[in-house]
Amino acid sequence: MNSVTVLLPERARFGGQRLGETFGLRLGRADRSVEAADQAARVFDILPRGWPIAAVSRQRDVGDAAYGAWLRADPAYVRPDINGARLLAYGQALSLSERDSAALLPALRPLFGDAGFPIDAPHPSRWYLALPRESRLPKFASPEQALGEDMFQHLPGMDNEGSEGRRWRSLLSEAQIVLHNHPHNAQRIAAGLAPINSLWFWGGGVLPDHVRTNYQQVYSDDEGLTAFGAQAGIAATALPPQWPAGEGERLFDLRAARDLTVVQRDWLEPIARALDAGTLERAVLAFADGERFELARSQRWRFWRKSLRSLQA
Repeated sequence: MNSVTVLLPERARFGGQRLGETFGLRLGRADRSVEAADQAARVFDILPRGWPIAAVSRQRDVGDAAYGAWLRADPAYVRPDINGARLLAYGQALSLSERDSAALLPALRPLFGDAGFPIDAPHPSRWYLALPRESRLPKFASPEQALGEDMFQHLPGMDNEGSEGRRWRSLLSEAQIVLHNHPHNAQRIAAGLAPINSLWFWGGGVLPDHVRTNYQQVYSDDEGLTAFGAQAGIAATALPPQWPAGEGERLFDLRAARDLTVVQRDWLEPIARALDAGTLERAVLAFADGERFELARSQRWRFWRKSLRSLQA
């Protein structure tokens, strides 16, 4: 089947932005439903269930993830404020280079090595802790969940997970002291860059037994989707600037989009034209809040359906 699925953010992210008249009419005539809001989990069939991004991204980066469990310990910048500290940036947003990891990792290795969790960085923005396969881990929040918020609300073990949570909070506190005192951060600040004064633990687990998907291609700037796509053995590449014509079952990840006018112009209207021309059989718009629109050429005969003026209608 020649079809596309477009992942989009929560409809509320577009605020009061209006739909164009033509596309508003098409959405009004579409098949509409509500499904589970976990978009990424719907893209892949993962066994055992979960989203162990550390192991899957490690496998893509190095190829040795099958030998144990893994936890991401990505470099981060937190800024203290009157109520605690906020996570302001992590990973790629910090403009990291191999020079950063080469300078900072030697200072962190004794801390994590003594704890039994060797640390390394095969990529400047992706740092890993190697764990025993049987390690019990508390629940870690993804950095996207915590970005801009008080980091203490998202630290591991804050929801009564006992000694394991306390252990990881202690390791984080010690790592922050090491990083805060490191002279390399003074060099970054002098160069106009944010310091690397914390780590973010997340994505722990072991490599899944299998990862499968019905899609033949995944286009996304989200490293989780592309890493799982690679693990599933399909083409997983960066998101192009606009919808590209093509064949097969394809997924496009537009969850970072905020301008509805641009989304309609560069993505939704070209998809609609392809449906009208018969070069595309089906298109699904899946919003992060669970709202789902399925578009097909035959829906143009639904004259009784009213146009939608906004996505909140």
